[in-house]
Amino acid sequence: MRYGRLADLVRLALQMQGRADGLSLDDIGETYQVSRRTAERMRDAIRDAFPLTEEISEPAGRKRWRLPPGTTGRLADPTIEDIGALHRGAELARQSGDLATANHLDMLSDRLRARLSGPRRTRLEPDIAALLEADGVALRPGPRERIPVETLNNLRQAILAGVWIEADHRARATGLLSRSARLGPLAMLLGEGRQYLAAYSDWAKDVRLFALAGFERIELSNESFERPEDFDLSTWMQRSFGIWQEDVHDVVWRFTPAAAPDARHYLFHPTQEMTDEPDGSLTVRFRAGGLREMCWHLFRWGAEVKIIEPRALGEIMLAQIKLALAHSAG
Repeated sequence: MRYGRLADLVRLALQMQGRADGLSLDDIGETYQVSRRTAERMRDAIRDAFPLTEEISEPAGRKRWRLPPGTTGRLADPTIEDIGALHRGAELARQSGDLATANHLDMLSDRLRARLSGPRRTRLEPDIAALLEADGVALRPGPRERIPVETLNNLRQAILAGVWIEADHRARATGLLSRSARLGPLAMLLGEGRQYLAAYSDWAKDVRLFALAGFERIELSNESFERPEDFDLSTWMQRSFGIWQEDVHDVVWRFTPAAAPDARHYLFHPTQEMTDEPDGSLTVRFRAGGLREMCWHLFRWGAEVKIIEPRALGEIMLAQIKLALAHSAG
């Protein structure tokens, strides 16, 4: 029985052509979430359509398959949707302050656009504008930080090269300037709101967060930085709600029946568990630090959410409400 999902087969052919080491049956099964038998049918469909498919045998006996360059022909031509997605990504990067990534995506978009036929290029711009407007990207409001392109470029270069940097950094909370801090950059945390660098601090002997807007000088060294073997960014970030690394708490929130349908669409934390209560309310549980940032998020829910645990979170929320009332009264 032939495998019939044409879109998946087209993508599979492009992947086999685009990867020098090809794909194994395990790769196909994992990428397309299919059984091994279905992965075999997909591979066979590609071999039937492209007789030039090459079979590579690995030392352990596992086999991989790839297509020589140019095999897929016009199937590799970009679509308007592809270029629209690049524009969308560039605009989102630009709005988050990552101008370097935005410029790279714009350049990639220009290269793909050059491969389109004349008529398709002519109608490209209005189609892209419509896609961006439909996604709400072009008109998305809201405050965001302005991070110098030089800062992003230097940090990205240090991360890719795996070297220590020497930096002057001004702390956001105190305004104090740390001169010649020796840091091992690990990752930039970009997106809406404030932007941060996760880096190993030679002084603290641990991974710390540094506001990107606080960097006043960055110099790359010639000394290699060895990433801590036990450091995993995803695991490290799951300790927090947002970006703040604090002691981990058992967190329990309960959303009212009116708010429950909306709350179910949120991923509050990667470790969350949701429970539907008999009265229609929704209980959310997870483990994380960052109580103050949790308060900032919970404000948007108003009286539709109740803090069950931890008690410290409720106390911080009450203090924040009193502070806001005092400032409003003033």
